[in-house]
Amino acid sequence: MPRETGRKVIAQNKRARHDYHVEDTFEAGLVLQGTEVKSLREGRASLVDGYASIDGDEAWLLNVHIPEYAQGTWTNHAARRKRKLLLHRKEIDKLAAKTKEGGLTIVPLSLYFKDGRAKVEIALARGKKDWDKRQSLAEQQAKREMARALRHRNR
Repeated sequence: MPRETGRKVIAQNKRARHDYHVEDTFEAGLVLQGTEVKSLREGRASLVDGYASIDGDEAWLLNVHIPEYAQGTWTNHAARRKRKLLLHRKEIDKLAAKTKEGGLTIVPLSLYFKDGRAKVEIALARGKKDWDKRQSLAEQQAKREMARALRHRNR
């Protein structure tokens, strides 16, 4: 059987980009159990309430929902278990220093398979205020209207 290549997105956290200013992104591997991988291959996962934390010298992904595998038996995994993130030591140290600084958190942006291996894109992010959210929505709407006007004019 040929090896899987490319990037296949499983889940995205669109809410994170709405609620946070993304300052820096990292790609991390995940330590998963067998039935979790099978469930992910079916495209089932939710990053909505997920976040990451640094505990000692390790990075952990918390509150990410990967539902139980339908054909699984007693070996099935817990849906919201704590999952270890695979990052380089320098990346973990950088994340730990920035989050201790205050005001920054680590949120997952997307979960995907890259060349057959499960990866998660995490971001160092700062929370937005309500007026920031309204301002970014107004900017997006203005861009959309400008693009629509240009399309209309070029017809």
